[in-house]
Amino acid sequence: MPQQNRTVKSVLGGLLGLVGLSVVAGLLVTASATPVLAMTGITGSKALTLFEDLPENLKVNAPMEQSTIYAKGTDGNPVALASFYEQNRIPVAYDQVAPVMYDAILSSEDKNFYSHGGVNLGATIKAAFGNVVGSTDRGASTITQQYVKNVQIQECEQKVDTAADDYQAQVQQCWMNYAVASGSEGIERKLREMRYALQIEKDYSKNDILLGYLNISSFGGQVYGIEAAANRYFSKSAANLTIAEAATIAGMVQEPNTLRIDLPAGTYTTKSDGVAHNSAEDGYKDTLTRRNYVLERMLIDGKITQAQYDEAHATPITPAIKTTTQGCSTAGPNAYFCQYVKKVIESDPAFGATDEERKANLRRGGMQIYTTLDMNVQQPAIDAVHAQVPQTLPGILLGGAGVSVEVNTGRILAMAQNTAFNEADVPLETGETSIVFAADKAHGGGDGFQPGSTYKLFTLLDWLNKGKSVNQVLDGRVRVFNPFTVCGDKVPNKTPIGNFGNGGGSVSSVAKFTAQSLNTGFLAMAQQLDLCDINDVATSLGVHWGNGTSVSEKAGPNDSPYSPFATVLGSKSIAPLQMAGAYAAVANNGTFCEPKAIDRVVGADGLEKKIPETKCTPVIAPEVAATAAYALSGVMNGGTGARARPNDGIPVFGKTGTAEAEHTMLVESSSKVATAVWVGNITGLVPLQKLSANGTQLNNIRYPLAKAIQTAANAVYGGDAFPKPDTKLTRQVQSDVPNVVGKSIEEATAILDEAGFSATVGSPVDSDLPANVVAAQNPSGQAATGTPITLSPSNGQGATVPAAVIGQSRSDAQNTLFGAGFSAVAFDNSCNPPNAKVTSTNPAAGTAANKSATIQVSCQ
Repeated sequence: MPQQNRTVKSVLGGLLGLVGLSVVAGLLVTASATPVLAMTGITGSKALTLFEDLPENLKVNAPMEQSTIYAKGTDGNPVALASFYEQNRIPVAYDQVAPVMYDAILSSEDKNFYSHGGVNLGATIKAAFGNVVGSTDRGASTITQQYVKNVQIQECEQKVDTAADDYQAQVQQCWMNYAVASGSEGIERKLREMRYALQIEKDYSKNDILLGYLNISSFGGQVYGIEAAANRYFSKSAANLTIAEAATIAGMVQEPNTLRIDLPAGTYTTKSDGVAHNSAEDGYKDTLTRRNYVLERMLIDGKITQAQYDEAHATPITPAIKTTTQGCSTAGPNAYFCQYVKKVIESDPAFGATDEERKANLRRGGMQIYTTLDMNVQQPAIDAVHAQVPQTLPGILLGGAGVSVEVNTGRILAMAQNTAFNEADVPLETGETSIVFAADKAHGGGDGFQPGSTYKLFTLLDWLNKGKSVNQVLDGRVRVFNPFTVCGDKVPNKTPIGNFGNGGGSVSSVAKFTAQSLNTGFLAMAQQLDLCDINDVATSLGVHWGNGTSVSEKAGPNDSPYSPFATVLGSKSIAPLQMAGAYAAVANNGTFCEPKAIDRVVGADGLEKKIPETKCTPVIAPEVAATAAYALSGVMNGGTGARARPNDGIPVFGKTGTAEAEHTMLVESSSKVATAVWVGNITGLVPLQKLSANGTQLNNIRYPLAKAIQTAANAVYGGDAFPKPDTKLTRQVQSDVPNVVGKSIEEATAILDEAGFSATVGSPVDSDLPANVVAAQNPSGQAATGTPITLSPSNGQGATVPAAVIGQSRSDAQNTLFGAGFSAVAFDNSCNPPNAKVTSTNPAAGTAANKSATIQVSCQ
C-alpha cells in the first residue's frame, strides 16, 4: 500500500511545491506521442521541443474553501454563525472518507491508480487522437492527471474577480480552457497534464493524490469536494456513505452539472424533447445509469460482492438534500453581528490590500474566523430585545438594539436588535433590514441615532479635566444661556433650552445635575468650558457621527457640531457602539479600547493569520475617570437610570438620554462590561411616549432592556467596586462674593456672573441709596460657587439712623434724627430725666429705615 496517510492540511497545503519534468518524461512523450502528433503536422523532434517548452512548474494552491465565522458558545466551544464561499467545500483527511468511496472512484475512474506512475499512455494517446479529430472532449486521464487538470482550473478560477459583471462567464471559460480544449490546444493540455502528473507521483503518496483529487473535484453547482457532496446529496458525512451512495457520487465526476441530483423536478432538461430528464420524475435516470456502471466496475474489480452489488443496484436513488446556505442571513438573530464582522473583513488591510482581494479571501480563503461574540451574553441580549421591542408596531418604524463591550479589551460581547435580517431591498415596514443599528455606516449601520443626554458624559469629563469639582454649585435654572465659548471665541446664543418635562431647573452641584440629567445644569457647566474641548474629549474616546464625520469637525455655520444642542445635549447621530466604548473607557480607568470583533483567524493552512489591529490607549487621567464614575453612579442609584440597575449587587454607573422624545438611549457599565441600548424611530419623528408595547411606553423600554443585558454580562464577567473619586475633584468650592452694594442691579448682576455666581433680585428695602441701587446682598463674604446672591434694591425712601444719636441728650437726639430726614421720633420714659442720655434706637443706629417710620429711642 502507499505511504503513510497525511492530514488534509498536508495534502492541500503541502502540495505547494514546484513540479519539474524528468528526462524520462521527455523520452516518454517522444516515443509514445509521436504517432498522434504527426496527424497535426508535429514531428517527433518538434514534439519534444513542445514538451520541453511547456511550463516547468505547477503551483498547487490550496483549493477554494469556505470561510466560517464563529462565536463563543455557552459551553465555551466555538459555534458556527455563518459561512461564505464560491465553492462549497469542506476538506477532509484520508480517514474521514468511507473506504467504499475510494473503491467506487478508483473502479470507475482509474482502476490501475496504485500501479501506474501517473500517466496511462494508451488512454492518453487515445484521448489525444480524439482531440485531434474532434471526436471527444474527454481525456481518459488518470486520477493524477485529472487532479492536475482540476488544480489548473482552480488556479484559473481564483484569478477571476468576484465583482466582475461577467464573473460566471470567466469561470466557465476556465473550465473550457483546461477541460474541453481540442485540436492542438487539447494536445498541449494533455502534454502539460502528463508533465505535471509524472512529477507529482514522485513527490507525493498515492493516498495524498487520491485525497487531493476528491477534495478538489466538482460535484455539481457550488458543491466541491467529497464531504460537501455527501452533505449536500445525502445529508451525511463522507465517512458514512453506503455503497449505493458512494457509487452515485463517484458517477457524477464525469459530468457533475448534468448528473447532480438536487435540482427541482421538471426544471432540468438534458435533451431537446422538452421533457425533464435526470430528475425525481424519471428516477434520476442519467445518474442511475452512471451509478450502475460504477457498481458494475466495483463488482468486476472485486471491491464488492455479488450480494452487495444486487442490493445496491436495486436501491433507487433517493436524495436527502441538505440545503446549505451562506452569508449572514444564516446566522439568524446573530446576523447583525455577523454583518459587522463581514464589514471588518472587507475593509481591513489585514485581509488583503484591496477591496477585491479582501472579498475574495472571505469567499475563497478557507478562513476560520473566531469572533468576540459570547453567547452567554448574546443570547440573553437577543431574548431581551425580541421580548421587549416588537419587530413591527403600527404607527411607527420602531427600532431597538443592544450592544455590550468588554471594558479592558474593547471586545464586542453582544449585539442584538429587534428586526429580522434581510439583505434584500424590502420596505422597513416589514421589520426586516440589513442595517446594523448598533454600528456606524462603515460597519453596516446607518447614520446612527441621537444619543441625547448620554452625550453629557463628555461635558462632565472636560469639566473634570479642567480641575473643576463635581460638588461645585452652579445655577442650573432655566434661562437663555449666553454666550458659549467655541474654539476660544465667544459665540452668542439666543435660543432658550429647557429641561425634560419642562422642569425649571435648580441651583445645585454638578453631581446632582448628573444624577438628574438636568439640561440647564450642564449648559451652565458648558458656559465655563469650551465646546470644542468637549467634542475633542468625545473624539479621543472613539466617538464620531454615524456617517463617519468627526465630532470635532465643523460642518458649517448653520450646522455646527459646536452648538450647545449637539455638544452638550447630544442632538447629532451616533452609533450605540461608540457610546458603549466611551463609557467603557471610564470604567477602564481612562483607557479607551477600540471596538474589537475578531479574536483570531486560522487560515486554510492551519496557521494563525494576522487580525485587525485594535489599540487600548490611555485617554483620560485615572482620577478623572474615577470621579466621573462616582458622579455617574448617582444616575443608577436614585437618579434617572435607577430602573436599569441590575439587582445583583455589582456596582454600575451610567447615563440616560432622550432626544426630542423620538430616540432614547441608556448606557451603563460595570468595571468589566459596558452596555448601550437604543430604542427609537428608525426613520420618522413619532413621539415614543405616545405608543406602548407589551404594556410599556416605548420611551421606557430602555430600562428593562439595559437591565436584562447588563445582568447577563454581570453573571458571566462579574464586576468590582470602582476606584474612589479624587479628593480635589470632589472638594467643596468656596469663593469670595463680590460686594455689589451701591451698584445698579444690572452692574451687580454682571459682576456676580463674572465671579461664578448668579443674582436674584429680592424685594426693595429702605435705604438712603437711590432707588434700584443695591442696598443689601445675601450672602456676602464667601459662598459656594454658583450660589445665587439675593440683591435687595433701594426703594429710595429710606435713611440711615445716625450713629451720633447714641450718647446725646433728648433734645440733641431729636434734632439729629430730624436732620437725617426722619419725621417721627418716640422717646420712652427713660429719656424724661434732664440728664438722660440716649443708649439705643429701634431701628438701630447705623441701619436704614423708611423716613416715615417712627424711630423708637431709649435712654439711661
